[in-house]
Amino acid sequence: MSDLHQLKCEACHSDAVKVTDHELTELSQGIPLWDVVDREGIMQLERLFTFKNFKLAWAFSNQVAELAEQEFHHPAITLEWGKVTVIWWSHSMKGLHKNDFICAAKTDALFEGQAKT
Repeated sequence: MSDLHQLKCEACHSDAVKVTDHELTELSQGIPLWDVVDREGIMQLERLFTFKNFKLAWAFSNQVAELAEQEFHHPAITLEWGKVTVIWWSHSMKGLHKNDFICAAKTDALFEGQAKT
């Protein structure tokens, strides 16, 4: 795991600078299980997490919601039976910021922590 999960999100406004193509490539290496997707011209980070049942998926989505509140950076979270899809992007700037990669890495750390319990 990269050290991205140890960083803290910075305040991000509509005039913040999106990651460059070079930064995208570099930062993506720290979160290799995430897909970079383009939805209507907005770049986003997406990952599907799988679980043995609904209750475990639900608990994980609650952990991601708590993380989002702590970082004041909020993803789309889709909860299904045994699955949670998390999508990070910076809403205000309509694209990817370093914050999204930090939060994706922190989400990975939550998942790894849950797998150990």
